[in-house]
Amino acid sequence: MKRITLMFLLCAVLLPVGLEAAPSRAVATFGSGCFWCTESDFDKVKGVTATVSGYIGGHTPNPTYEQVSAGGTGHVEVVQVTYDPRKVSYQQLLDVYWRNVDPLTPNAQFCDVGSQYRSAIFYHDDSQRKLAEASKAKLTASGRLNKPIVTEIVAATKFQKAEEYHQDYHKKNPIRYKFYRFNCGRDRRLEELWGKP
Repeated sequence: MKRITLMFLLCAVLLPVGLEAAPSRAVATFGSGCFWCTESDFDKVKGVTATVSGYIGGHTPNPTYEQVSAGGTGHVEVVQVTYDPRKVSYQQLLDVYWRNVDPLTPNAQFCDVGSQYRSAIFYHDDSQRKLAEASKAKLTASGRLNKPIVTEIVAATKFQKAEEYHQDYHKKNPIRYKFYRFNCGRDRRLEELWGKP
């Protein structure tokens, strides 16, 4: 009992009143076309601890990849990003997101066409919603893009992890992944929109 009391007093002395320790884990969810590519893009970000390809926003329970990619389930291919907010902020993740998406094309990304490939930011709390809306407004006001931004900002719903063969596809099948990414014209279009990385 004395040891517990001593620990409590020690914590009270070391942590100022009202100051909470920063969380070491948070989640963000982004849709920007093929989840193989989105996962690869966020895996490169320092402070991101995990990326999981999956589906969100649909009405069909437990959909398969074949169902989602065929359209009609209402789902979006997304990547759920787990990150350490002490190392990378949600705002920084938004900056990475915009540089890796075509926000001008409705219901498509690069060579993938259909509402399941639409660009969308799925927020998990009010703070993420406000930051996402502010970043979209800032990008619109910048005049950098010559068309309206169609990227949706919507509340996250149930996330379903995609089949295991989709996870870390860029690592498991690097040659096929690079071939797909090149043929899809993703990097070419991103350079047109944002310039060279």
